[in-house]
Formats: sequence, C-alpha cells, structure tokens
Amino acid sequence: MKKIVSILGSTGSIGINALEIFQKERKQFKFNIFVANKNYKLICKQIVKFQPKVYVVHNLKVFEKVKKKFKKNKVKIFSSLFFKKNLITSSDITIAAIPGIAGLEPTIILTKKSKKILIANKESIICGWKFINKCAQNNKTKIIPIDSEHFSIMKLIENHKKNDIKKIYLTASGGPFLNYKLTKLKKIKPSEAVKHPRWKMGKKISIDSASLMNKMLELVEAQKIFSIDSNKIEIVIHPESLVHAIVEFKNGLFKFVYHKTTMTIPLANAIFGDNININNFIKPKLNSSKKIFFKNLNFQKVDTKRFPIINLKSRINEHLSTPIIINAANEILVDQFLKKKIPFNSFYSYILRVLNDRNYKKYAIKEPKNVNQIFQIDKWSRDTTCKKIKI
Repeated sequence: MKKIVSILGSTGSIGINALEIFQKERKQFKFNIFVANKNYKLICKQIVKFQPKVYVVHNLKVFEKVKKKFKKNKVKIFSSLFFKKNLITSSDITIAAIPGIAGLEPTIILTKKSKKILIANKESIICGWKFINKCAQNNKTKIIPIDSEHFSIMKLIENHKKNDIKKIYLTASGGPFLNYKLTKLKKIKPSEAVKHPRWKMGKKISIDSASLMNKMLELVEAQKIFSIDSNKIEIVIHPESLVHAIVEFKNGLFKFVYHKTTMTIPLANAIFGDNININNFIKPKLNSSKKIFFKNLNFQKVDTKRFPIINLKSRINEHLSTPIIINAANEILVDQFLKKKIPFNSFYSYILRVLNDRNYKKYAIKEPKNVNQIFQIDKWSRDTTCKKIKI
C-alpha cells in the first residue's frame, strides 16, 4: 500500500530535496497536501509532476494565476489551509518546512492528521513546541527533527538516558564571513550573505547562518525537543560542516555524527529508517569514499566580536516568551537587511533595543495559553523592532 505524503513548504530547499527522494521511490508514495507561497513556475511544475490531492498557494496573486491555469485539473487549488480544514485527510508522512512563524499553525493542523511529522521549521518549535508536542501526543504522531543538527542529536542520544549526557555541542560553519575583516562586516551586501560556503539554502536561513542567529535558534530548539538544560548546550565553529553534533557523556566518551553537507541524508533516513542504501538517493560524487576529510576536521570557539548574536545565550531563556520575541525581531531584521535598509552587523544591537524596551518584560513573562497569544507576543516584537529601525 502506498504511503500518503504531505509537504508544508514544497517549493523550499527542504521540500525540493524531499520530493527528489520520493521521486526515486515514486511507486511507494501518493501525494496529499502541498503548501507553498509564491514560486509560480515551480508550483506549476509540482502540480503537473506530482498531482497532489490539494495544493495550497498562500500568495493571493500567485494563487489566482495557478487557479486559472489549472481550473480543469483534478488537483484542488486553495489559497488557505485554514478555511478548508474539512478537506484535510490523513497522511502517513508530513514534512513541515515552511520558514518562519508562518509555519506554526499549518504544522499543528497537519500534526493532528499525520502518523509521522518530519519537522524542519525551527521557528515553530521555538515559539509553539508546547502545542505541537501536545498535539502529537494526543494524536499518537511521531515527531522527527530533520535539521541535520537535531537529527544528529536524536541519533546520538536515542539509546542513552538524559542523565548520561554531560554536554551537547552544536556545530556552526561560521558562514561566508568567518575570516572577513571585522571592519568589512558593515558593508556586506545581501547577495554576499546568502552565499553559504557549504549549504544550498533559502535566503532567510542563509542570513541566519551568516550571523549565527540560526545557532541561537537551534539551541532553543534542542532544549525544547530533547528537554535539555541550555547550560548543557554549547556552540562551536566547525568550518568543514561535516560533523553536525557532538555529545559528551559523563562516562568520558564523546560521540559525533558525520555526514556530507546535504539534507538528503537526514531526510532519507527519517523517511525510510536507518536500513537504507544512501547511494540510491544521493549523487555518487557527493558520497565518494575518495573524499573523506576526517584528517581536516577543525573546531574552534565562537568569536563574539565577529558573531555578537551568540551573546544572546545569556538572555534567550530569561523569560518564558523571550525566544518568541527574539525570533520575531530577527525575522524583521533579516527582511530589512535583504531590502538593504539596515547593515548586516546591526542585528544584535537592534535585538538588544527590543529586549531593553520598557514593555519587553510585560510580554516576555507571558506563558501563551494558545496559538493566538503566541502571535500577540510575536506582533508586539515585530512592531517594536520596526519602531527601533524607524520604518
């Protein structure tokens, strides 16, 4: 029997990688719900090639074009997942990869109707893990993190008790500006910041990787998913991006997961389980035994002058909703940087201004009782960030 698959963020890098994997074993899968935003050409290609039962297009202008183009197609085209909840049928596998907090509500909705959620949306976990996890438990849905770092942590600790863990090390490549002169950081262009030296990713996560904000978010993500105290999590620079997480155990042993810089490996393992031949899914040149770089593995402490965002570790957990506020502020800052309105090296100072705002604590101490309250805190942070930038 074919497994039914849904993909939240089907035109993003995770969605595209996943569909390449499913295509290799096409006879095993049937496609249910795809959700995308505004990549018209790719949306059209996916409708033709994969014929999902439902395709949700969030951007209204693109939705209207797609709806018109495929008015005689059996694929149902909608502009919103929320108004068509009665059309959401069960899936065996759902990949949750809509970037930003926009992915939170769709992830919760699909968690109720999925046997297994492969989650790559760190912002949803940071802001709404309590609700996602509760929903998963109530519906007996298995959650598998597929960010390479968190997938690696999961594999490293799966046969250990939490008390066995002394330290978890999250590795960061350092992005494109690891060896830049500090004086040049102010003049960095968006086109430079999105060119990650190791990974092919979307614009937002590429900027986060360049500033190291992605590691601050991943720290909170790991803390929530694995119920690990943040004091046990440390960020280290690993320029080769081959080791994705390291766990130090109290018995003196260190273990790490090593794999090439492709999301195909954690994705394929999450979809099919460990007993797969990765050569069935990956280009031979990426998995060549001739290119093993064990002898060149380097690790170093984070330079906080170069990456001041890391200083947020002392504040990111100071109140229950501080992570929501920092995440929202960062989304605005990334957007403004991409629009060339603020310099690359200004993120940290703007976030501090939000955290030092007179109304910050009023929102930060709130424990959201529902998703709407998360969005209220998120909105305050976004509005406040815009005021600090003066937009």
